[in-house]
Amino acid sequence: MIFDTHAHYDSKAFNEDREDILSGMNENGIGHIVNVCASAGELARTIDLSEKYPFIYAAVGVHPDDAALMTEEIYEKVRSLSKLPKSVAIGEIGLDYYWHKDPSEHELQKEVFCRQMDIAREEQLPFMIHSRDAAEDTLRIVKEYVKGGMSGGIIHCFSYGKEIAAEYLKMGLYLGIGGVVTFKNARKIKEVVEIAPLSQILLETDCPYLAPVPYRGKRNSSLYLPYVVHEIAAIKNISEEEVIRVTEENAFRIFSKIRVSHHKD
Repeated sequence: MIFDTHAHYDSKAFNEDREDILSGMNENGIGHIVNVCASAGELARTIDLSEKYPFIYAAVGVHPDDAALMTEEIYEKVRSLSKLPKSVAIGEIGLDYYWHKDPSEHELQKEVFCRQMDIAREEQLPFMIHSRDAAEDTLRIVKEYVKGGMSGGIIHCFSYGKEIAAEYLKMGLYLGIGGVVTFKNARKIKEVVEIAPLSQILLETDCPYLAPVPYRGKRNSSLYLPYVVHEIAAIKNISEEEVIRVTEENAFRIFSKIRVSHHKD
């Protein structure tokens, strides 16, 4: 079954038909989904979804866009929610210099990022990184944390070149690959998929964003992941079945909390 390791079904984009879409996942080959919190105000919504649907799990954390909103109370909320049985990662956290150009904002983002990496370490959960136009700072911080011992991590929606990818792969981290790999002009990410071991690739949508070709520009969903599978299989010259099987195994490996309940099922 396909495992979508990064989705945002709490997004307003799904308000009108969320139930219809999610109820059809299993019959369409989608076995598990990790719904990822992005903003400071949406932590509870992510947890609610994971409690409502047996196949949905939660990642809790605050996106760099909301760095200025962080308070001690929110850090404590992230920590307490991370202890819930269906919370499987801290994320998405990281750095975004694309939308935030001011160096003073960068310093604040780094502080918020590190505070949440501390929670990931203390709670022994993997981290999920958002990094845009911040390759050097992200890599430096992740390297420091991994040196000190972490429970694994994912570079979500990987968008840098193969040299940076190689650094993360050396650390034993996973690369999240989604709809962008199907874009004709996505040369860099296609090269990354070519060099990355399949054992370190995860499937993701980032839905409602980044729908694959032929749905580019429309609302994304886990139901479009077969297009991503097809592209990865073509790049690596392997079967689509192998892509699905290995990436699902990878997901159970990184989200070890799910593995326990998976075997119980």
